[in-house]
Amino acid sequence: MNNQSKETNKLKKELQSFQPNKLIRIKGVSGLTNLSKSYIYQLCKEDLFPQSVQLVAGGTSVAWVESEVLDWIESRIQARDEENANV
Repeated sequence: MNNQSKETNKLKKELQSFQPNKLIRIKGVSGLTNLSKSYIYQLCKEDLFPQSVQLVAGGTSVAWVESEVLDWIESRIQARDEENANV
């Protein structure tokens, strides 16, 4: 099993134990969205993606609220469906 398959399986297990306010780090966000880390940060800077949460005051470690990331994914799916309905 390659690393990507292992990561996918890990993410599936995490989703099965979904918790509304669970924080996930950038690797998990990247795995859920299939976006690169740098592109996620760019989208955040442009207010086009959920904002990260600073884990320690004054620190550089951040994470994202899993439910917000999943809502963002759902919004992308809805936008696609609406666009296809208008064609």
